[in-house]
Amino acid sequence: MREGRGPAPLHLRWRSILLVFAGGSIGAATRYLLTLSVPPVGGVPLVTFLINVTGAFVLGWLLQTFALRGPDEGGRRDLRLFVGTGILGGYTTYSSLAVDTDGLIAAQSVGLSILYAVATIVVGAAASVAGIALASAIARRQAGRGKP
Repeated sequence: MREGRGPAPLHLRWRSILLVFAGGSIGAATRYLLTLSVPPVGGVPLVTFLINVTGAFVLGWLLQTFALRGPDEGGRRDLRLFVGTGILGGYTTYSSLAVDTDGLIAAQSVGLSILYAVATIVVGAAASVAGIALASAIARRQAGRGKP
C-alpha cells in the first residue's frame, strides 16, 4: 500500500507485471515458433492470420467466462493477466500483421495486402464474438444443470 494514497494501480504492481511478463514470454515464443515452422502459402503469411484469429477467439471466450463468474479479483484476475494479457497478448500479433501487410505491398501485391489486412481484422472480430457466444452458451448450459 502506498502511504496515504491507497494501493498502487494494478499496472504498477510487481505481481501483475510479472504475470504479464511470464505469460507474454510464453505467447510470443509460441507465435515465433509457429511462424518459423509454417511457411507462407502463395506468398501470404497465413500463420499470422490463423494466430490472430485463434487468439481473438480464445480471448473472447476467456474474458466472457471470467466476466460471468464474478468480479475481476484474486485468482481470476491473476489468470486474466497471465493468460489473457500475457499469453494471448504475446501470441496474437497485430504488429506482425502490419509487417506482413507491408511485405505484400513491397512485393507489388497491394490488392492482396488490403484483403489480407481487412480479412484479419474482420475475421478476428467475428472470432472474438464467437468466443464470447461460446462462453455464454456454456454458462447457460451449466446454469440449466444447476452448476455455478
